[in-house]
Amino acid sequence: MIEVHALTKRYGDRAAVDRLSFAVRPGRVTGFLGPNGAGKSTTMRLILGLDTPSAGSAWIGGRLYRDLSAPLCAVGSLLDAKGVHGGRSARAHLAGLAASNGLPRRRVDEVLELVGLDPATAARRTKGFSLGMGQRLGIASALLGDPEVLMLDEPVNGLDTEGIRWIRNLMRSLAAEGRTVFLSSHLMSELELTAEHLIIIGRGRLLADTPMREFIDRHSGQGTLVRSPEAERLRAVLEEAGARVSADARGGWLARGPSAEAIGELARAHDLALSELTPRRSSLEEVYTAMVASATEYRGATDEPEEPSRERSDTP
Repeated sequence: MIEVHALTKRYGDRAAVDRLSFAVRPGRVTGFLGPNGAGKSTTMRLILGLDTPSAGSAWIGGRLYRDLSAPLCAVGSLLDAKGVHGGRSARAHLAGLAASNGLPRRRVDEVLELVGLDPATAARRTKGFSLGMGQRLGIASALLGDPEVLMLDEPVNGLDTEGIRWIRNLMRSLAAEGRTVFLSSHLMSELELTAEHLIIIGRGRLLADTPMREFIDRHSGQGTLVRSPEAERLRAVLEEAGARVSADARGGWLARGPSAEAIGELARAHDLALSELTPRRSSLEEVYTAMVASATEYRGATDEPEEPSRERSDTP
């Protein structure tokens, strides 16, 4: 379990993370969302002890990261897939991590197989790896200690369709085993399929801590996708009945206001043939985008807050 209490990180007079509190519980995948510049990466670094908080605390399994006796066996993380020495092979990189953490050498072969890096690829120097191969190596590193907690920043970045499906199934299976899985992603459609719970921040502050389905249902605009051979007449009838009608990107009209049943009755009363009548719920991306757009203070954010320069730290 990850627990964050009044976590704050300031750079001068600017707060990158501002009195942030939440808990990431075991047994489910928790998605971490926020606009660019919201403080997601900073929050993850603070949890992992890579940055020192200005105030507050972050605990993993009831302890600060620095107090964990076997960090790699307690928490696996992926914050930067490029944080690997390019002159080493994937196998050598994992073997070094295993040796320094007292893990058996066989574990290297197990995670290489798990993430789909074959022996020939594992023997190559990582500087020649594609983005997707680097991501797989980063995930292998995170899984090496068979940890109870996983923290992954953009884990599907660079993966193909098969790889994305694989990481989705892997995260859900690990959560089903009772592990704590915390991941951020800009790929909303995939996060909607993977996560059961959401933590959303903006300007370093908590905006939502909620189950995925509850968040979407609460913020969805109710609508019905409706098609007819007499499209313009259908639109006129709907608008006369008080519906808000807009063109749907897939064709037909998206009608908001009347229920699907009411639209069906309306079409029958006006002798209109319908070829489709489908209640439509907003996607996570639509709900999230509308939520962020409605908050003026988050408009125009383009980049993660610039932080003072520092030497690279190895991801735990």
